[in-house]
Amino acid sequence: MTEPLKPAQAPSNNAATRRRIFEVAGAAVAASALVAVPAIAAAADAEPSLYDRLGGVFAIAAVVDDFSDAVVKNPIVGARSKNPQLREWHTKNLSRLPGLKFMRTLWVCNISGGPFEYSPTKPGATNLGLENAHRDLRISPAEFDEVAAELARTLDKFKVPAREKGQVLGAFAAHKGEVTRGYADSLPTGA
Repeated sequence: MTEPLKPAQAPSNNAATRRRIFEVAGAAVAASALVAVPAIAAAADAEPSLYDRLGGVFAIAAVVDDFSDAVVKNPIVGARSKNPQLREWHTKNLSRLPGLKFMRTLWVCNISGGPFEYSPTKPGATNLGLENAHRDLRISPAEFDEVAAELARTLDKFKVPAREKGQVLGAFAAHKGEVTRGYADSLPTGA
């Protein structure tokens, strides 16, 4: 067995040193390939994340952009909503809509397994919790369901496959209790 290269030997121009460099490098590449093969095989067998199956950040942002505009126009939860808090937000706070679209995009990217981290402006019980961001809007369960229906229509418009659509809607529905907490808290006791 030959001695490992010492730093002082590396700059040498003799053929034996160059051959030894290739031997060491070849052994290192072979060893790393043996380690990497199981990881590559496992990665090949692993299913892509929902984030990847949705098309990544640009596709998610396009859906969120369209969805957000549709919510503003929706007669039940938008600018003409009977809910005064939602109506006010969708008529007097539209200058905040670009930021909201950005935050919604980050949230969907994060919850779908993408590389982006959502950081709430009004943290909830969890990093992805939505209760504090929505508390003052007093969103009723029926209004939440209408927003979910608007999301479903948008996903259909973008031809999101049924499986991925179901997963997105399921992730959204998992936060219904948080989003409607402000409404529940505003009800008279015993109602």
